[in-house]
Amino acid sequence: MARGNQRDKAREKNLKEQAGKKGKNTMSGSEQAKAKEDAAAIMRAKQLAAEQKKAAEGKK
Repeated sequence: MARGNQRDKAREKNLKEQAGKKGKNTMSGSEQAKAKEDAAAIMRAKQLAAEQKKAAEGKK
């Protein structure tokens, strides 16, 4: 009947592991697509700015 202690220890260990894990993605498909598109728009703006900076440096 020593199994009770093992169960308690296993439960404690599992609770610690669950607390350390990241949460699952709760965004719906359309929300996720919009977030991806927003990130892509930001990256396109950054690339355009970098290209303009390189072009301006090249003219000097």
